[in-house]
Amino acid sequence: MDASPPAPHHGAMENLAPEEYRPRRIHLNTASHGLLSRSAADAIRAAVERREYGDGADVFPAVAAARAAFARLAGVPVGRVAAGNSVATYAGLVAASVPEGAEVLTAEGDFASVVNPFHVRGGIEVRTVPLDRLAEEVRPGTALVAVSSVQSADGRIADLPAIRAAARAHGARTFVDVSQAAGWLPLDAAEDDFTAAVGFKWLGAAHGVGFLVVPEDLGGLRPLLGGWLSAADPWTSTYGPVREPAPDARRFDTAQPLFSYEGAAEAMGIVERLGVATVHAHDLALAGRFTTGLRALGHAPLPAPGSAIVSVPGLGGRQADLARAGIEVSDRAGNLRASFHLYNSAADVDALLAALG
Repeated sequence: MDASPPAPHHGAMENLAPEEYRPRRIHLNTASHGLLSRSAADAIRAAVERREYGDGADVFPAVAAARAAFARLAGVPVGRVAAGNSVATYAGLVAASVPEGAEVLTAEGDFASVVNPFHVRGGIEVRTVPLDRLAEEVRPGTALVAVSSVQSADGRIADLPAIRAAARAHGARTFVDVSQAAGWLPLDAAEDDFTAAVGFKWLGAAHGVGFLVVPEDLGGLRPLLGGWLSAADPWTSTYGPVREPAPDARRFDTAQPLFSYEGAAEAMGIVERLGVATVHAHDLALAGRFTTGLRALGHAPLPAPGSAIVSVPGLGGRQADLARAGIEVSDRAGNLRASFHLYNSAADVDALLAALG
C-alpha cells in the first residue's frame, strides 16, 4: 500500500490571506475555534488600549458593523439580525416561543447548545431522530425543527432544502445553527425562520460574538432577555422597563462582549473580500486532499460529503501527540477531527498526514 501523501500542489491550496494570518502552529481546528486575523487582533488591542488610558470612544459602532457584515454573509436585511453572545442564548429564546405541548424535532448527536435549551424548557415534547431522517420525520404537531446545518462531531451537512419543505408542509418553523457553516459554506438564512451563529469559528471573530436571524414578522419571539440595548432608543431607556422595543431584530439583542465585537467586522470582511465561493472551494480542496491521504494510510474517515470537516474513527487519542508536534486538531468522541479553512495550505495537510503515518 502506498502510504505517501498526495503530491504537492505548487501555487495552489495556499493560505488565502497571508497578510492577515501568520500562525506559529498548524491550526486544523477551526471547528473548535478560528484564528484571529491581524486586523481583528489590532482592533481589539486598540480598543483595550483606549479603555486602559481612558480615551473616550463609542464602542457600539463595532456591534453595528459586525451585525451588518453578518447580514451580508447570511443574505438577509440587517434589520433581521440580532447581536448577542451565544447560540445557546438564542436557542433558549426560541424554545420559550414554542407553544405548550407542541413538538420540537432534533437530530441525534447534535451540538448541546442547539438542543439542550429545548430539553430544559419543559411543557413541550422533544423528539430526536437520525439526521438523515429529519425531513421525513416532520409530522402534524411538529412546531419546530432545530438542527445544525453542519454537524460539529463529524462534519455531515444537513439537507436543509428537504427539511424546510417538510416543515412548511406541516406549518412548522425551522431553527438552524450555522456556526459550523458560516464563513465557508454559502448561506441562505432567508429561507429559515431562525438562524443562529457564533463568530469565533469560521467567521474569525473573537469568542463572545453571536447572531440570530429572525423572520420579518419576528417569529412570535418575545424579547425576554432584552435590556436597555433592545429599546428603540437605548439611551432614553436606561432606567425602568423598556416601553418601546426596537421595531426589528435588535429587540432581541443580548449582552454583547464589546471587546470581542471590536474586529469582528474586519474578520468577516476577509471572507467577504475573498468571496465565500472561493473559500468554499479552497476548504473542500484541502479536506479532499486529507481524505485521499487518509485512505492511502489505511484509514476510513466518516462520510461527510462536501464538508470542510473530516473526522476519523479511532484516531482521537493522537490529538495530544499531534499538539506536542505543533498540529492542532480535536478529539471528538474518539474521532480525530480536522477542519480546513482559508488560512490553511496543502503543506498543513501533508504535515498532518505525515504525523499520522
